Amino acid sequence: MSCCAPGAELALAMADPQTASEEVLLASRTVGDGIRQTDLSVPGIHCGGCIRKVEAALGALPGVENARVNLSTKRVAIRWQADKDPAPFVEALNRIGYDAHLYDTSADNKDNTLTELIRALAVAGFAASNIMLLSVSIWSGAEDSTRNLFHWISALIAFPALVYSGRVFFSSAWRALRHGQTNMDVPISIGVLLAFGMSLYETVHHEAHAYFDAAISLLFFLLIGRTLDYMMRERARTAVRGLARLSSRGALVVQDDGTHAYLPVNEIQPGMHILLAAGERVPVDAKVATGQSEIDCALVSGESLPQLVAPGAMLSAGTLNLTGPLTIVATAAAKDSFLAEMVRMMEAAETGRSVYRRIADRASRLYAPVVHLTALLTFIGWMIVEGDLHRAATIAIAVLIITCPCALGLAVPMVQVVAARRLFESGVMVKDGGALERIAEVDTVIFDKTGTLTMDRLRLINRNVIDPAALAIATSIAAHSRHPYSRALAAAGRDNAITPVTVNEVSEQPGAGLQATIGAAVYRLGRADWALTDPCDGTAAASVVLSENGRLRAAFRFDSDLRPDVREAVLAISNQRCRVEIMSGDRDEPVRHLASDLGLPYRAGVSPADKTEHIVDLTKAGQRVLMVGDGLNDTPALVAAHASMAPATAADVGRNAADLVFLHDSLLAVPQAIAVARNARQLVRQNLILAIGYNAIAVPVAILGHVTPLVAAVAMSASSLLVIANALRLHGWRSRKEPTDTSSIDLTSQTLAMEKAR
Repeated sequence: MSCCAPGAELALAMADPQTASEEVLLASRTVGDGIRQTDLSVPGIHCGGCIRKVEAALGALPGVENARVNLSTKRVAIRWQADKDPAPFVEALNRIGYDAHLYDTSADNKDNTLTELIRALAVAGFAASNIMLLSVSIWSGAEDSTRNLFHWISALIAFPALVYSGRVFFSSAWRALRHGQTNMDVPISIGVLLAFGMSLYETVHHEAHAYFDAAISLLFFLLIGRTLDYMMRERARTAVRGLARLSSRGALVVQDDGTHAYLPVNEIQPGMHILLAAGERVPVDAKVATGQSEIDCALVSGESLPQLVAPGAMLSAGTLNLTGPLTIVATAAAKDSFLAEMVRMMEAAETGRSVYRRIADRASRLYAPVVHLTALLTFIGWMIVEGDLHRAATIAIAVLIITCPCALGLAVPMVQVVAARRLFESGVMVKDGGALERIAEVDTVIFDKTGTLTMDRLRLINRNVIDPAALAIATSIAAHSRHPYSRALAAAGRDNAITPVTVNEVSEQPGAGLQATIGAAVYRLGRADWALTDPCDGTAAASVVLSENGRLRAAFRFDSDLRPDVREAVLAISNQRCRVEIMSGDRDEPVRHLASDLGLPYRAGVSPADKTEHIVDLTKAGQRVLMVGDGLNDTPALVAAHASMAPATAADVGRNAADLVFLHDSLLAVPQAIAVARNARQLVRQNLILAIGYNAIAVPVAILGHVTPLVAAVAMSASSLLVIANALRLHGWRSRKEPTDTSSIDLTSQTLAMEKAR
C-alpha cells in the first residue's frame, strides 16, 4: 500500500482536491465486490465518544459503505465504492476536530503519548502530596497568617501542576468545543478549573478555606485511569507490531537478465523468483521452484516439527527456512500475504473488544452530565433562596467535589491490582486489569496442543531398548545439528551420562539427516528411507534411525512431554462449570490420542483463520471463550477470544497478545486464574455498591448546604479509602474452588527464564 509520510494530514489539507483524491486512491486497496478500503491514522481518538463521532462523520460521506475505528491502533478503516471518487475523508475529520493522515505501514513512528501521560501523572502526584501536607497543617489549626501563607504556597504548587498535567484534558476539551462538539474531557476540565478557581478566590480574599488539594487530587486520580487505559491499548498495538516484524524487510530477487537484486518486500510482485537462504524467513506467499529444505511451519499449523518441502510445495510468508537454500516463486504481494492477513485478523478481533470500553465510556457519559447538572441546579437554587453568590458557588463546588467519581473509579482498578498481585505470587502475570473481568465470565476453555498441553520440547521415549554404543554414536552425531530431533537426542545423551565418541566428516543433508564417519564406517542419522539401504518394517514407527553402512543400528522414537498437572487442571476447570476442548493445527493422530487420553473433544489441522472463526462462532452462540495457546498461529485466536492465556515459553507475539502469562510449567495456573478473577468480580460488585451508596448519602447532604468543599474533599478521600480497604480483602481470601499448586515457585528464577525465552 502506498502511503503518505507522517504529517501528511497537513499536505492533504492544503493540496487541491484532485491531488488529495489521487493520494487517497493510491493508498487504498481493493477488498472485493467493488469495494476499496482506505486506512487513516487518527491520533486524537481516545474514548467511545470519539469512536462514535468519527464513524458517524465518515459514514455520512457519499460513497462510503462503512467506517470502523480501532481504538488501540488509533486507526479507522473506511470502505467505499470503487466506482466513485474517494470522498474528502481527512477534511471531514478535520471539521469535527480530529487531525488525520493516511496510515503509513512502513513508518515506525515513535508514540510519545505514554511518556507524556506518565510525566503528567508524576507531576500531579507530586503536587497533590505536597499540597495535602500543607493542608494537614491548616486543618490542625494554623493561625491566620500561617494559613494564608500555606494557601499561597499551595497555589504556587497547584498552578504549574494544573497547567502541565491538566493539558491532557484541556487540549482535548478545547479541540472539541472549538468545533462545536463535546466529549468526556469537557466536564472533567470544568470540574478541575472550577475547583482551582474557587480556591484561588478564597486565597486572594484571605478566607479560611481553599481547595487546591481537592483540585489536584481530582486531576491525579483521573490521570491514573487515563494512563492505565492507554497502557492496555499499547499492549494490543505491541502484539500487532510484533507479528508484523516477522515479515522480511526484503529479499534477493532474480532479475530477467539473470542478475540478482535485493528488493524491499513491498516491491516484490507475484511471479518474481526469490533466492531464499537457510535461516531466512519467507518474505511473501510463494511456491518452491527448486531445492529441498525443511520449513518451520509453527506460524501456520502449530506443528512443532519441521516440514520437508520440495519443488511445488506452497510456503506462507513468515515461515522459517531451516536447512537448505531454495528458489521460490512469489504467488502474492506482501500486502496480500498470509502474514499480512494475520495482522489484519488481529486488528479486526481487537476492534471487536472495544465493546467493553464502549460500555464503560457510555456509563461515564451518563455519570458526568448528571453530576454537573446537579451542581448547576444547586447553584441556581441557592441563588434563588439566598441570593448570595459566594455561598451558592461554594455549595455548588462542594457538590461537584463530593460527587467526584474517585471511589467509583477506584472500585475496579484497586481490586484488579490486588488480584494481579495475588496471581503474580502464584506465578501468573496479568497484562491488563480488564482481562480479570473477562476471565471471570468465561464458560468455555480451549487449549492448543503443542507447547500448551504438551511442552515445546521432544524427549526420547524408547531409551531402554537402544544399545548404549549406538546411542553414544547417535548423540555424538546429533550434537552437530540444531534440528529438534537432534536436540532431543543430544539431551538424552546428557541425561544418561553417555560418553561421546569422535566422529569425522559430519555433513547435513537438508530434509534427510546427518552423515558422519567413524574409521571406515559411514553412519547416517535421519529418515529411514534415506539412511537405510533396505528400510524394514520395524522402522515404520520410528522418527529417526541410525544406520551403519546402510544397515540399521538403532531406531529412535520421540514424543512431547505433557505439562505437569494437565489432568488435575482439566478436572478443576470442569468443576468451575466450564466446558473444555482442544483445538490444534497439529496432525489428527497425535491430537486425537491426547484428546482421548484426557476425555476431551478436539479439532485438529485447524488453520489460524479457522481457529478465529470457531471462537467467533462460539461467541455468537453466547459462550465466553478463554483461549490458552503459545504458538504464532494461535495469536489471532488469542486476540479474538473473550480472554486469553499463554505460557512464558510462548513466542513473543503470543505473549504480547495474551491477557495473562503463566511463568511455571503447571497448567493449574488456568483454573487458579479463573478462581481469583471470580473472587475479584465479587469484590468489584461490593465496591460499586459502596461507591454508589456513598453518593446516594453524600450528594443530598451537600445540596442542602451542610458540606463545605473541604469536608467534601475529606468525604471523597474517605470513600476512596473504603473501597481500597475492601479490595485488600482479596489478598488473604482463598476460594474453596481455587486449586492449590503445591510446587515451589521461585518468581525471580521464573521471571529470568521468561526473559531468556524472549
